[in-house]
Amino acid sequence: MKALLVSGFSAIGAGVGAMLTLHAEAGLDPLHSVISEYAFQSIGWLLPASLTLFAAGSALIAAALRRSGASQSVVLLVLGWGVCMFLIGAFPTDRPGVPLSLSGGIHRYAAFAAFLAMPAAGFLLAKTRVRYARAVRILSGIALGALLLVVVPYVVRMFGIPLTNADIPAGLTQRLVVVTEVGVLALAGLSLMKVKYGALRRA
Repeated sequence: MKALLVSGFSAIGAGVGAMLTLHAEAGLDPLHSVISEYAFQSIGWLLPASLTLFAAGSALIAAALRRSGASQSVVLLVLGWGVCMFLIGAFPTDRPGVPLSLSGGIHRYAAFAAFLAMPAAGFLLAKTRVRYARAVRILSGIALGALLLVVVPYVVRMFGIPLTNADIPAGLTQRLVVVTEVGVLALAGLSLMKVKYGALRRA
């Protein structure tokens, strides 16, 4: 199991490095530019690369969770998050002002599913006697709260109220979701470093 965790952390770390490099080099406003827009930059290939690394990391940690005795629900939610991360990278969003395409639709709904999956896994995991349970619960709560702020603009637009990314810090709220969920994933892995087999069966 240690090899799974080390490989998982390496993939997550590489994904974070790719994402930070993308943000540093693209020069977009992180407060108002959503992460998906970075795909249209000259080094936009770093976005799917980063998301694929996150997907690989979550698959490895999901495998470690399964071996540790975690419930099927937790394992599937973590694995599902990774699948959604891969889909988000494989199917880029549409450029601003363009009607929703199949690729854009897959991108959007995969992101929404991912943003729900990891907090759900975190809350289930926090119910067990694992290390960092309190931190996992707090990060999962922050992720859900930030997700509501991400969804609100879409709901407002559905009612015909014009709203642009300049009116709200859409980039900030989205990044808060991503950071906290990657944090939940990392803590889920760290909680296994010295856990005894079967300690996660109550999740």
